[in-house]
Amino acid sequence: MPTILGVPMQALFGQLLLGLINGSFYAILSLGLAIIFGLLNIINFTHGAQYMMGAFVAWMLLNYAGLGYWWALLLAPIIVGIFGVILERLLISRLYKLDHLYGLLLTFGLALIIQGLFRNEYGVSGLPYAIPAELSGGQRLPFMFLPNYRGWVVVASLIVCIVTWLVIEKTKLGAYLRAATENPTLVQAFGVNVPLLLTLTYGFGVALAAFAGVLAAPVYSVNPNMGADIIIVVFAVVVIGGMGSILGSIITGFSLGLVEGLTKVFYPEASSTVIFVIMVLVLLVKPAGLFGRTA
Repeated sequence: MPTILGVPMQALFGQLLLGLINGSFYAILSLGLAIIFGLLNIINFTHGAQYMMGAFVAWMLLNYAGLGYWWALLLAPIIVGIFGVILERLLISRLYKLDHLYGLLLTFGLALIIQGLFRNEYGVSGLPYAIPAELSGGQRLPFMFLPNYRGWVVVASLIVCIVTWLVIEKTKLGAYLRAATENPTLVQAFGVNVPLLLTLTYGFGVALAAFAGVLAAPVYSVNPNMGADIIIVVFAVVVIGGMGSILGSIITGFSLGLVEGLTKVFYPEASSTVIFVIMVLVLLVKPAGLFGRTA
């Protein structure tokens, strides 16, 4: 079997695929965080719990309503996004003019409450969610075996990330969003309902987390702790890319997933810490992040 730097090619590309899949989840989740922080100035620590809720809503739709994966991919982000809208209207909207610490503490507390409720109801052993029949099996490539579903995860996350970036950066709606965060009074004078715009923005960021949760459900077991396990890494990804940078969150999400995969091949002991090491190095050189702008 051909080798690269002493590593069998199949093992190397297999780990790169796993890293790319992890990077797909990092990219979508960090994109949602970047939207909420960049446009609303809220550090949303509830993001991991909302990712977990997306996976659980998919599981509930299947087991209680008989709706399969494709319906869940459509409905779960909407359901969890509506939950986010209610959360924003009742609690988060009161914090926009306060220090970031208040938003962090509130969303951290909400995350603990949500995780505790699901843990109390479903336990921590994890619930299986089957891969849809259309995406079962895989492709035998010359250098590795590619499971169809894992390839779909990468493609779906890329499409969602690129479309979201285009909407925010290249459309009139995105211009309204950016203007509303810079000068809400002026934008409101032009007849734009700024509070509704901010509420829908938070709901959309939450829906992205739920979408990632549905994608993750067949890959990992549906578990109340799945959000807590990934959110710290995602925050590190956001910091490396630059807090509030939409493009930075996408690029660093996929890139750091690949770096993590390569580290598992050449130095497995460091695979769980390599992203945090990179975060420290980046902050030493560029405190605003790779794509962030210094205030």
